[in-house]
Amino acid sequence: MGVRERREREQEALRRKILDAAREMFVEDGYHSVSMRKLAGRIEYSPTTIYLYFKDKAELFNSLCEETFAELDARLAALARRHEKDPLAFMREGLRGYVEFGLRHPHHYAITFILHPKEFEHLPFEQSAGKRVFDHLLRAVEACVRAGLFRQDLDVAATAQALWAAAHGVTSLLIAHGDGFPFVSKRKLIDQTVDTMLRGLRP
Repeated sequence: MGVRERREREQEALRRKILDAAREMFVEDGYHSVSMRKLAGRIEYSPTTIYLYFKDKAELFNSLCEETFAELDARLAALARRHEKDPLAFMREGLRGYVEFGLRHPHHYAITFILHPKEFEHLPFEQSAGKRVFDHLLRAVEACVRAGLFRQDLDVAATAQALWAAAHGVTSLLIAHGDGFPFVSKRKLIDQTVDTMLRGLRP
């Protein structure tokens, strides 16, 4: 390995270390309590070093959101290709996968979908990575309507948003309660929620 390649690998490793530490701190302490100086102390580097990678806390927070959306986008795109001719199967597996992703990566999920710093300026939805993720669901609803798998009078946008809202609700609930969720098993609750939502859309 040459000097340049080693330096690039070291830089990427440090960037990863900064992001991972920031994610934990945002979730544990809240957006407002985290500062670049505190983050620097957490990873035992100077604040100046962090500013070489991120210009401010907002850019750091946005990078964490973008990472999560990129991973979800890649997973859903692969799933859509696998179920290209069966949009209903894509929706069933995609909604379950969405919840399971959140449960496997609760800090990723909390940063992207639960924390909402008031002073953080989000990109307009049409320009966001979140739109690319949501569009997988929107296209699947449209495909199900065209194929006669869903009712023809559905409002596609409202239906897609309702499906996401239900999946988000289950994910947030299970993350908040962890293993102390007092009712049915996590798997049974996820399956029941997904199946109930999809049955309600059938002709």
